[in-house]
Amino acid sequence: MNNPDFSSLIQFENVSKKYGSFRALHDVSFDVKEGEIVGFLGPNGAGKTTAMRILSGFFPPSSGRVWVQGIDISKHPQKAKRAIGYLPETVSLYPDMRVIEYLRFVAKLKGVPAHELRGHVRSKMSFCGLLDSGHRLIGRLSKGYRQRVGLAQALVADPPVLVLDEPTTGLDPSQIKEIRELIRALGQNRAVIFSTHILPEISMLCSRVLMINQGEILASGTVPELASCLKDREAIHIKIKDEKDQARALKILNKIPGIEALKVAQDIRGETFISLETSPEQDLRPLIMKLFVEQGVSLAEIQRLQLTLEDIFLGLLKDGKSGRRFS
Repeated sequence: MNNPDFSSLIQFENVSKKYGSFRALHDVSFDVKEGEIVGFLGPNGAGKTTAMRILSGFFPPSSGRVWVQGIDISKHPQKAKRAIGYLPETVSLYPDMRVIEYLRFVAKLKGVPAHELRGHVRSKMSFCGLLDSGHRLIGRLSKGYRQRVGLAQALVADPPVLVLDEPTTGLDPSQIKEIRELIRALGQNRAVIFSTHILPEISMLCSRVLMINQGEILASGTVPELASCLKDREAIHIKIKDEKDQARALKILNKIPGIEALKVAQDIRGETFISLETSPEQDLRPLIMKLFVEQGVSLAEIQRLQLTLEDIFLGLLKDGKSGRRFS
């Protein structure tokens, strides 16, 4: 790719980043179009934040090119950055400023005309649910409301591109739900890319997923497309009533050929949940039920399930293959 594709608002072309001998990103390429919410998924240390910082213009890549709204960010950084709203993982706010003062300050820095300033800031506060907090000191806000202020500053000047780095880190469940709804609304007329290691967020919000590990794109596509990578596997979910039967159940399952990725969880009622992966060519449920009955294991439920995004990601990590692309 020698020239930008103007149908995409974000383009990475063969981007690599090194810190001395350490390679944080290697030959990463992707694009994001208007109206897309793309999730950048990977474990801690996979390279997500490095990619976000390069995209936001925080620092340059070691090699490769990045375009934002068709503008080469290395050649015209100021022009490209005007098209970006950036919410870093740790939002740097001024704790001694009031919310409305801070957002007016940001709006002036971003070149919002003086005659539009009041209405512009008020609209961003309204969208982010901050109208009742405008005169509160930022330092006295909860984590969730500080995150709202960070999101509001990213929206100032109405950038067509939003870069959100771990936007729900440290929030409680109700705050996470609120931020998700805001992101969903924002993605209707922008290109939104956000990084996360929280799998449910990807399934709930994203039109497309980029899976990254050790600085390389492992796979990209919709969740169903990624699941097709593992079409030779299926998930089986087992519920056991008595936690005392867990050891016997696992002993039985470990002896059955073809079972992989055994995982165990328990709820507060003492019920044990076991998940596993196997080939769909042979339904192992009758054999598992037979062996459990013979050994007196208190089986409550056994069913086939679609692979979750976590199953897909771990399966692709296990395969160790990168660069799968479906779109």
